[in-house]
Amino acid sequence: MAIKDRMSGNEAVSFAIRQINPDVMPAFPITPSTEIPQMVSAYIANGEMDTEFIPVESEHSSMSAAIGAQAAGARSLTATSSAGLALMWEELLLAASNRMPIVLALVNRTLSGPININCDHSDGMGARDTGWIQIYAENNQEAYDNFIQAYPIAEHENVHLPVMICQDGFITSHAVENIELLEDDAVKQFVGEYQPEEYLLHPGYPVAVGPYSASGYVMEAKKNQELAMENAKEVILAVAKRFEKLSGRSYGLFEQYRTEDADYIMLLIGSAAGTAKQAADELRARGKKAGIIKLRVFRPFPAKELAEALKHCKMAAVMDRCESYNGNGGPLGCEVDAALFRNKITIETVNYLYGLGGRDFTVDDVFAVFQQLEDAYRNGTKVEQFQYIGLRK
Repeated sequence: MAIKDRMSGNEAVSFAIRQINPDVMPAFPITPSTEIPQMVSAYIANGEMDTEFIPVESEHSSMSAAIGAQAAGARSLTATSSAGLALMWEELLLAASNRMPIVLALVNRTLSGPININCDHSDGMGARDTGWIQIYAENNQEAYDNFIQAYPIAEHENVHLPVMICQDGFITSHAVENIELLEDDAVKQFVGEYQPEEYLLHPGYPVAVGPYSASGYVMEAKKNQELAMENAKEVILAVAKRFEKLSGRSYGLFEQYRTEDADYIMLLIGSAAGTAKQAADELRARGKKAGIIKLRVFRPFPAKELAEALKHCKMAAVMDRCESYNGNGGPLGCEVDAALFRNKITIETVNYLYGLGGRDFTVDDVFAVFQQLEDAYRNGTKVEQFQYIGLRK
C-alpha cells in the first residue's frame, strides 16, 4: 500500500536509505547534500536502522571507506555534491574498475569556480566517464524511486558497477513535494540482501582487490567494464519493470512527453523537465506540436533509442546544464549528435546551455527555444549554436 507524505528530495533519499538499511555509510558534509548523512545518522541514533555510519575527514576518504567496506562484503553508500565529487575523482575510477556496486547519492551543484552552491550538472557530467552508471531525477518522487532501484541494478551479476543517483541541488533536494512511499517490508524484499560471491573477509577464499595491473591485462579489464555498462541498459529496464509492479510507477531510459506527432522536440535532464512539460502543454493548446524528452539514464547512454525517438521530428533542441569547454557544445549535445550520426538520422539539432550556477529557466525560455526551432525550419532563419539562455548582456 502506498504511503502518502510530503518530503524534500534529500528527505526522500534518506528515507529510502533507512528502508534499505545498507551495511556501511561513510560520509563528509557538503552543501546541498549534507542533509542526507545528517538524516541517516539520526535514523541510526534513534535505532531505526543499524547501518555503520563512519564520519570521515574528506570526501576522498568517504569513497575510500566505501570501497574498503564493499570489498569486505558490505553493502555501502555515500552522498556528496560538487567539489566533494571532484575530491573523490581518483576513488570513483577505482570503485568502477574494481567492480564495486556502491551507490552514491549525488545532489547536483555547480563545480567551482567561480564558487557557487546552486544547481547545475557540472559535477555529475564531469564524472561521466569514470565508469559509473548515472541516473537522474526530475522530482522528489523520482529521486526516491531511483534510489530504491539502484542496488538491484548495481549488484546484478551482469553489471557489478557503481551507481550515481542524481537530483538537482536545492530545486529538488530542499523543496518539499507530495510523495508516495512504499512500505518498509516491500522495499526490503525488492532490494534483497547483498550476497557477494567474492570478498576480502571470506575465510578460505583469498582474493586481491585493486592489485597492480600489468600492461597485458589493463585493456581486458576495461573492456569487461564496458561490457558491463552495455549490460546495465537491459538490467535497468528489467529492474524498472519489477518496480512498476510494486509501485505502479513506470520508468525507462528516458521519458517521452507528447512526442508522438511532435514537429519540434526539446531534450533535457533533471528538474527543468517539469518546466518544459508545462510549456509544451501551453504550446499544444496554441496548436504548436511541441514535445519533450527527459533523459533519465545518462550512463549507459541510450544512443540508439534516443535516435529512434527523435527521427520523426523536424528539429530538436538539446539542453545542457553545464559547459564542456570543448568549443563544440555541452556533453549531452555532443552525445546526441554522435548518436544521430551513427544511426544515420539526419534531423538538425541546436545545442543550448541553460541554468548554470542556478540561473532561472522559465516557461518563457522554453517558448523562445521552440520559436527559434520553428523559425529555422520554416523560414531558414539561422540559429546560433551553444547559446547561453538567460545570459546577461
